[in-house]
Amino acid sequence: MKRSEINRAIADAMLVFQRHHWHLPPEPRWDVTGFGLGDFNKYGLTLVNLTELPQYCEKIMFARAGQITPIHKHISKQEDIICRIGVLAMQLFATDQEENFSQHDGEVEVLHNGKPARFQSGTTLYLQAGERVTLPPASFHQFWPLSEYCIIGEVSTYNDDKSDNVFVNKNVGRFEPVEEDEPALYRLISDQY
Repeated sequence: MKRSEINRAIADAMLVFQRHHWHLPPEPRWDVTGFGLGDFNKYGLTLVNLTELPQYCEKIMFARAGQITPIHKHISKQEDIICRIGVLAMQLFATDQEENFSQHDGEVEVLHNGKPARFQSGTTLYLQAGERVTLPPASFHQFWPLSEYCIIGEVSTYNDDKSDNVFVNKNVGRFEPVEEDEPALYRLISDQY
């Protein structure tokens, strides 16, 4: 991913956060990923880690229409994905007995807006602003904005983005090399890895 793409993604996210009165902490912990797939407009997500504690984590995320966060699960993290602004599509997938991906077979158990719910694997939920899905560990999912853009919240148990993400597409990389085509305007979380 090019540094110019990262700088632009963060600037775009900051404008939208400001437009909707989302105030970021001093020295925000930015994370921008194209998932190593080489097309940020199709596979991309801009995130800010707001809280990173051993007990819990909070993030605010930004994605434009057309940007997919690819199918993945977390080994140990439980998370709430909350549509804060816009309309967010979230597709849920079941796992087999060995916790492997199952595209069409089986059911997924989640909390949908705080209430227990079961969905057939492959079901897509359409979250309006304020709606949420609570995903237990090992729940495969992907999401993308249906509106022009979305502001997406995440509240979770301990967050370890380096080793807790398992993507169905083995070509996906959570942190990818950066091509330094212009100076960095913001420091990324991945700069520490």
